[in-house]
This record gives sequence, C-alpha cells and structure tokens, in this order.
Amino acid sequence: MPAKGKIRIISSRLLVVEGKDDEGFFSAFTRHLNLSDIQILPIGGKTLLRGSLKALKEAQGFEDVLSIGVVRDADDNPSSAFQSVQDALRDAGLPVPREPLIPVDSTPQVVVMILPGGDEKGSLETLCLKAVARTPEMRCVNAFFRCLEEISISPHSRDKAMIQAFLAAKPRLKRLLGEAAQAGYFPWDAPAFEIVREFLHSL
Repeated sequence: MPAKGKIRIISSRLLVVEGKDDEGFFSAFTRHLNLSDIQILPIGGKTLLRGSLKALKEAQGFEDVLSIGVVRDADDNPSSAFQSVQDALRDAGLPVPREPLIPVDSTPQVVVMILPGGDEKGSLETLCLKAVARTPEMRCVNAFFRCLEEISISPHSRDKAMIQAFLAAKPRLKRLLGEAAQAGYFPWDAPAFEIVREFLHSL
C-alpha cells in the first residue's frame, strides 16, 4: 500500500491483504465471481497493517467507502492473529468486529477473515492445499513429502513447500501463488474456498 497521503481510493468496497501474492490470488478470485468493484490493497506484510489502516482512513475519498475487508494469515495462532487485526482497526479509529467473518454494522462496514479459517493454524497456502487435495498432482506431492519424512527432512513451512511442489507439476511453472491463481491453477468452486466466496460477497 502506498505511503500516507498517496493511497488512491477508486472504489467504495476495499479489500486489505498482506502482500502482492495475496493481491494476485484475490484479484483472480474476484474476477471469477464477477466482483469487479472491489479494490484490492496489498500492505506489504502483516506488520504494516496498523500504519496502513491509519493511512487508508486519512486518504482522499475515504468518506465514500462503504465496506472494508481485511485478510490475514492465522500462522501459529488464529486467535492472536485476529486480535492483532482488531488492535490495528481500533488504533486507526475504524469499526472493530467481535468475531472473524461477522461484519460490523457500521459505515464503513468492516469484516475480517483469518485464513485458513476457524480455529485452524496456517495460511492462504493451507487453504489452497485443501482446494487441490483430490487432484492427481497432490497424490505425487504427498508421496514426495512422505519420502522426505522418512529421511528426516522437514521444510520450515510445510504448506508453502507443498504448494510449490504442486505448482511444479503444472505445464507452465508459476513460482508464486498469486501468479498461479491468475493462471487458473486453483479450482475456484472447490468446497474449501466457500469461506472466501462468502467473505467476498459480504463486502
């Protein structure tokens, strides 16, 4: 997201995401759902959320904003991740939801989604793995990671590593999840993505 005073608001519906990869993913998903009026704003990392929300509120055109969605990875603690978003919203003087996925009835409306959803640890990659779990490629990916376990090799982020292995099986290699989403490598109608579909429609 641009520095304070340089954010250009062009829509009444805003979606704040962590980074460029998330931007690519949600851009492809909103296009699939024909939600062309949602403006996606990457902030460059979860640690910059507080300052980015403050800058957003002070940006020209904010008075016309009707709804704001905020997306964050749960990482190792979904409860703590949601609380950090609540704190950032409160510090920016914005409405604060009491629960994920439950919009605040306010102007602007604010709704928060912590991925992969519920009380589960993980990230956007975790959710994408669920969406492709039954594909032929994942049978090979799972076999590969079982082999790594047998020789005591454990990637730092297993879900991110597994997504990279899944993408390596595609005809045109896309190293970034956002690029893969733009290329249509994820089944948007998969049950695992229902949480995202409902969230986007709520904006």
